[in-house]
Amino acid sequence: MSAAGTKTFAAVDLGASSGRVMAGRVGPDTLHLTEAHRFPNRPVHLPEGLRWDILGLYGGVLDGLRAAGPVDSLGIDSWAVDYGLLAADGSLLGNPVHYRDRRTEGVPEQVWATVPPDDLYRATGIQYAPFNTLYQLVAAQGTPQLSSARRLLLIPDLIAYWLTGEQGTELTNASTTQLIDTRTGDWNRPLADRLGIDLALFAPLRRPGDPAGTLLPAVQERTGLPGPVPVTAVGSHDTASAVAAVPARRRERFAYLCTGTWSLAGLELDAPVATGASRAANFTNELGIDGTVRFLRNIMGLWLLQECMRTWELTDVTPLLADAARLPALRYVVDAAAPEFLAPGDMPGRIAAACRATGGPVPDSPGEITRCVLDSLALAHRRAIREAQHLADREVDVVHLVGGGSRNALLCQLTADACGVPVVAGPAEAAALGNVLVQARAHGLPGDLAATRELIARTQPLTRYEPSGDPTAWEAAARRTEGARRLPA
Repeated sequence: MSAAGTKTFAAVDLGASSGRVMAGRVGPDTLHLTEAHRFPNRPVHLPEGLRWDILGLYGGVLDGLRAAGPVDSLGIDSWAVDYGLLAADGSLLGNPVHYRDRRTEGVPEQVWATVPPDDLYRATGIQYAPFNTLYQLVAAQGTPQLSSARRLLLIPDLIAYWLTGEQGTELTNASTTQLIDTRTGDWNRPLADRLGIDLALFAPLRRPGDPAGTLLPAVQERTGLPGPVPVTAVGSHDTASAVAAVPARRRERFAYLCTGTWSLAGLELDAPVATGASRAANFTNELGIDGTVRFLRNIMGLWLLQECMRTWELTDVTPLLADAARLPALRYVVDAAAPEFLAPGDMPGRIAAACRATGGPVPDSPGEITRCVLDSLALAHRRAIREAQHLADREVDVVHLVGGGSRNALLCQLTADACGVPVVAGPAEAAALGNVLVQARAHGLPGDLAATRELIARTQPLTRYEPSGDPTAWEAAARRTEGARRLPA
């Protein structure tokens, strides 16, 4: 068990390409994170569409908890919007549909015929994305699975149910469904009624820090954990946990970039910004820890490079980054938030086509395409952070870049150059750290959100990147990609 004055918490952190179980040892001046087990998350193409291998993920979670050893609590976070459906007896009705599945094609237009886009945004504050849970549920209307379902659990809540036998819906993740009123923190029942969505499918809401049950005896036996082991609700949307781990100092004026498969760029606010201008800029207002609002934009992120590497059948990114670093900046750029990059398949070809459509040079080699991806992501980061400041009327002095992208020194430097302010990179495992620290607060570690962030700043390795280069070159490149984003009228 933990040394005197410290406790150990397991963070189950499920990402779009891999899952991990991390063991975090926490005390007043201690924060040490160890990877207990990492496992792949490989979606499956079935005749009916793209599905998550949720049973494989659950098996990985159990193996990870066994590897983590005795813990004082565990918490679960994952990607947003997707869900599993349960029958009346609690059994799972099929594998959860992947948000990149094509079933929502044409569905947003059906929804807007009933609730115009502007009304929808005012009601929820959530940006347009074709895979939002609201659109998935409208797409599923009339299907045998949804007709038979008696419960809907978002992915981390589904894993928690299998571990504990108790059902709940954690609020930070629920806010991404586009069915929560972010001003009240409760379901928007009039909106759901207009669209024929039955909110009774959802389990009662939980908030980060709430108890979420205790491991079932069979789970304790399978994992070898001595009990009882409580499960604690955390910011179960991985971005909520990652933002909680931003190592900002008190009164620091910061923006954040949560980087990985996606890039989430924005500000932490006290209240949502649900104006017509913020809708036009496609900013979302998701709920965070301690009643905060994550005012951010979704950008495709390193998914672009991950998909290119899959096409090239490469697994080591290091040579690609070395090749990219030797190439001139901003020769090839695309809009990294463009919807044509959402689906898997032939990403190098789609990037080349997007460059061709702008009338600019077309990248050909893997190094050139990698440089295009990184320059384009830095441009997208720049645009999102500048627009967030304008829309929220808040200036920032530093950008905190957390998540897997913080290990990519070239991306970090390009982001500093593009934004014109310092970038502080790290921690890489931000979601797991945020997960652990919310548990620690719930189990006796004193301090507010600012105090836990200062603990991260004191204990985790961070790298600072100062802006360099020619700002006018970034201005010119930004103009080349302006106007590419298409939103509903």
